[in-house]
Amino acid sequence: MAPETYAQPPKSLPLKIDSKNGKDKPNLVIFMPDQLSLKENGYHVACLAPRGDTFAPTVTELSVSEYGFLETPEFVPKFTGGGSDEKDESVWARLFYKGLRNSNEASDYDDAVVRSALKWLEYPPKDKPWVLFMPLLFPHCPFQVEEPYFSMYERDQMPPIISYPEKKTGYEPRYMQVIRERYGTARATPEVWAEVKATYYGMITRLDDQFGRIMKKIDELSLWKDTVTMFFTDHGEYLGDHGMIEKWPSGLSETLLHEPLIIAGGGLPEGKVVTAMTEMVDLVPTVFEIGGIGEHFPHNGLSLVPLLTGKTNKHKDFSFSEGGFLTSEEPLLEQAPYPYDIKAGLQHEDTTLVGKAISVRNEEWTYVYRLYEPAELYHRQNDPEEMHNLAANPRYTPAAKMMEGEIFRWLMEGSDFLPWTKDNRFPEVSLKSPKEQMEERLRDAELTANGSANGSIHKTH
Repeated sequence: MAPETYAQPPKSLPLKIDSKNGKDKPNLVIFMPDQLSLKENGYHVACLAPRGDTFAPTVTELSVSEYGFLETPEFVPKFTGGGSDEKDESVWARLFYKGLRNSNEASDYDDAVVRSALKWLEYPPKDKPWVLFMPLLFPHCPFQVEEPYFSMYERDQMPPIISYPEKKTGYEPRYMQVIRERYGTARATPEVWAEVKATYYGMITRLDDQFGRIMKKIDELSLWKDTVTMFFTDHGEYLGDHGMIEKWPSGLSETLLHEPLIIAGGGLPEGKVVTAMTEMVDLVPTVFEIGGIGEHFPHNGLSLVPLLTGKTNKHKDFSFSEGGFLTSEEPLLEQAPYPYDIKAGLQHEDTTLVGKAISVRNEEWTYVYRLYEPAELYHRQNDPEEMHNLAANPRYTPAAKMMEGEIFRWLMEGSDFLPWTKDNRFPEVSLKSPKEQMEERLRDAELTANGSANGSIHKTH
């Protein structure tokens, strides 16, 4: 008889951990600028920020043991216009640039998360392994930061933009041109882009310093050997590439998808840089293996542990990403006020601009399949900025077909999984039987008929 819930046995613990609280299981510090269910597997999970877009409704309670600040922020940046009808249509505003902010705004959401984490680390749980999860906002736009970070990078030293739209060849996805026109990004001179970029770099350095404060505390408390730290983010930023700013729901450009991922501590080899093809979904089985948790639901990830421990330099042959929507989903898409009014409005005005898309990358090629537009093919070594779309060039048809076939294989491998929890083939049904319901309807009909008859007799008298 099949088990009620299937789970693979945990793999042998890859790290030699001997901690007072978790014994042979490591603690985890997850530092995510801009999940995994470990709570049900014996971990104490602390999410030290009430970031509402991290978990779906009711999932917070299932996923974490603690939720919220220990130290509250004194300043929370606004991502929208706050209900005002006034719109700043200057190039600076449409590039989400605000520049230098007051020093009293430095005690913001991210600072509160870091201060909360520093305090929390002084008295973590003593009876089980723990996870300290810090979902941050920086360097999300608006682009603004206080001193010394604002002036830290010389504007004339910023790397120039290479991917100018007028230099591109081959088909370009339509959203790029439409956004450039609606946002008016052609108004941005090289000096404007350098200003935005230098401010963005300052925001990242602030984030680096905050991460360093956490690492210093872990060192001071002698937790490094028992704690695995992960640093990653959910997306990149155009920052002038292709004449674009921010991101886009169906944007699959290298500048948006090539994200930082740093994993260290717990006895892992130090100073090792891995260039293998990886995906963020690989963090799921990685954390399971590190924490001694058996696989208990289907997913597309592959554990990074062999890479992290130096047992191999090869991981995956292809890396996939996807985004966008069906045109039939238009009524469900976001509505947003200024400064996201153009972005949200375009998705309803022409939903094909955010049409479903899948990208696949290997060491040589990037291929993007779009449901409502022509495909894209870029050579990663010869064209790292993705300026020359070769998909329609007959010379490169074999490469395009090969990559398209890999998307088909990936969709087959990742769709229609069997559930790992057994369903009862003959579940109990909590409904009244047809006989009971028929008898109720007959009684109601009889009562109605008697009532009508009594009413007629009353009128006669």
